[in-house]
Amino acid sequence: MPDRDPAPAPGAALRTLHARGRLAAEYPAVRELLATADREALDFAGRVLAPLDPEEVLAHHPDTSVVRVAVTGRGTVGELVPALTAQLARHGILARTRVCGSGGYLGDLADPHSPLYAHAPEVTLCVLDPLTVWDTVEVPWQPLEVSVAAERRRKVLGELAELHAAAAPPGATLVLNTVPLLRRFTHQLTSLTQRAELGGLWKQFNADLLHMARPSAGLAVLDLEPVTSAGVRADEPRLGAYAEAHCTAELLAHYAREAAHLIRGLRGEAKKCLVLDLDGTLWDGVLAEDGPEGVTAAGTLRGAAFGAFQRTVKQLAAQGVLLAVCSRNDAEAVRRALAEHPEFPLRPEDFATVVADWGSKAEGVRTVAERLGLAPEAVVFADDTPFEQESVRAGAPGAAVVGLDAEPALHTERLLADGWFDTPALTDEDRLRPVRYARRAARASSEAASAGHRAFLATLELRVEVSPVQEHELARLAQLTLRTNRCNLTGQRLSAEQVRQRAAAPGAAVLAVRAADRFGDEGVVGAVLARTDGDRLRVENLLLSCRVLGRGIEEAVLGGLLAAAREAGLTAVHAVWRPTRANAAVRTLCPRHGFRTVSGPGARPGAHPGSGTAAGPAAGARAGTGREDGAETGGGTRQGTGAETGQGTGKETGQGTGAESRAAGEVRFEHPLRTLPPVPGHITLRLRLTDEPAQPTADGAEVGTCVPSRN
Repeated sequence: MPDRDPAPAPGAALRTLHARGRLAAEYPAVRELLATADREALDFAGRVLAPLDPEEVLAHHPDTSVVRVAVTGRGTVGELVPALTAQLARHGILARTRVCGSGGYLGDLADPHSPLYAHAPEVTLCVLDPLTVWDTVEVPWQPLEVSVAAERRRKVLGELAELHAAAAPPGATLVLNTVPLLRRFTHQLTSLTQRAELGGLWKQFNADLLHMARPSAGLAVLDLEPVTSAGVRADEPRLGAYAEAHCTAELLAHYAREAAHLIRGLRGEAKKCLVLDLDGTLWDGVLAEDGPEGVTAAGTLRGAAFGAFQRTVKQLAAQGVLLAVCSRNDAEAVRRALAEHPEFPLRPEDFATVVADWGSKAEGVRTVAERLGLAPEAVVFADDTPFEQESVRAGAPGAAVVGLDAEPALHTERLLADGWFDTPALTDEDRLRPVRYARRAARASSEAASAGHRAFLATLELRVEVSPVQEHELARLAQLTLRTNRCNLTGQRLSAEQVRQRAAAPGAAVLAVRAADRFGDEGVVGAVLARTDGDRLRVENLLLSCRVLGRGIEEAVLGGLLAAAREAGLTAVHAVWRPTRANAAVRTLCPRHGFRTVSGPGARPGAHPGSGTAAGPAAGARAGTGREDGAETGGGTRQGTGAETGQGTGKETGQGTGAESRAAGEVRFEHPLRTLPPVPGHITLRLRLTDEPAQPTADGAEVGTCVPSRN
């Protein structure tokens, strides 16, 4: 049987799609093509994708993830758009980009009625080119005078950031960058002492810019020093002089790559698990041939390169990245090598799970994801063999693949190149993720030894506390809205600043759901976003991390919320379910707890309000898959795009004034608070709508009795 012809190179395949006019129709294929694209292919992709009409793509693929981006700067910045478009397409994101007035970023950002804000951007890229600051410095100058001018510019940028926060849609992010210092300025100083002084003052200017960054609060700063230190030239004097283009195409390409990583992180799409090969990846040698004692990660220059890579991996694990092994080797030999080899920084306890057998790597990656309750989209696979890389790309769709090779000195650079694990801010839950997954394994082992799931729940000693979110929990609640897809009533995405604003609004009840059991503290695992409206409570969203589904927590929270509302003297609770690609499982959550459907599919005029079946102790406990929050990619149709979610108007979804718009397929529910569902018996619940002390109910749960202030 003849061998199949090899697949065309990414660049050739893109050219074919472009020539046939099929880029919009085949847009999902672009992501896979660009996964292995070189610089030339990415350049071509940017040129042909940038003019593509986003509406044409969405007509073919309405679930495509979309981001609205505005680009402004001091000089000509339009050349950034093709590079950014290609980089976002690599991550499955379609860009709606608006390039604003060339050379006028001060006016663009300062005027709330500028075309920049009319675009309703989720992300605004304000490109600070190498001549930033120098356009205000008069000749002759001294280093101190340059420093004063730089500080003035930084303060202006701070003021513009505040204006952007007020004028841009809620949750939007302004992106600045550090400013390269050009040799043609430093060497205008003939005194070596003054050159050193200027260099130090400029580094302080850039450090002050970086210290302004608060990505979760709407201001990010890209550090370009790692880019220029790698040999990327910052400017081309001729283009600067004759075209006002003060950044080189290469610098803009690297800027676009970093900006795309930032945008992906802001959207809650950071990966959670790194799956590693062993032979040629974590150590030098072949375990099956050399034995556990014969492989190495030290002792030779080549071996030391593997040791350095292991230390990089361990550093990622310390920040909450789950580690796993997928290796074609005997399990016992792998165990011995990891446990006993004296040279390895990584040990068995560093890995959440190990798959060591002679099956396919694609099957192994799927097994890792299943064991950890993750979708392949949450996984990064690193291997040094091209065959295995392609096997996983084909057999575990959605998993990111890092192509290593036979040169271990480059492993770290290649692993970190795409910022797969970048996130706006680390939460306590992120740092403790490996510990909590170890507890997850202990729970699974305990359940396997139990007589059944209900018997296991009865021994879990599960405690749930629901109360107003605290300041240190804001980032975690925002993270949950970004990453939780399955148990998420509306799919709405919020930044930490938006959560803070919600919590401070009159009548608001923004509640954090915390859980703990005999295996340990799970931390913040869910959220309730609600508000009082006269004598009614409106639940605008309820979400729960998929890693704690199957324990009855969602039933306890909803049952306790109803009890608290009645204790507070309210007459009804309203809720809404909006369909996304992943939340069909919670469509029945409200009806199971006595809500009647008042509008949308399934509404029955005159239906008895209590006709829904009340949830029992473990009702719905098996509804979820047990996957970690964020296992599915994308909460729903074009979620997170300013205009589509109502953010482009400056109003958050669900925050209407009475004539609220209704999404297609949404269902609205009402509960009259006459017959209440019980809290599952295996759960001890404490729930407070406000910071007032909770009161015990008939079934032993404790609920708050005060409604949020309307003042």
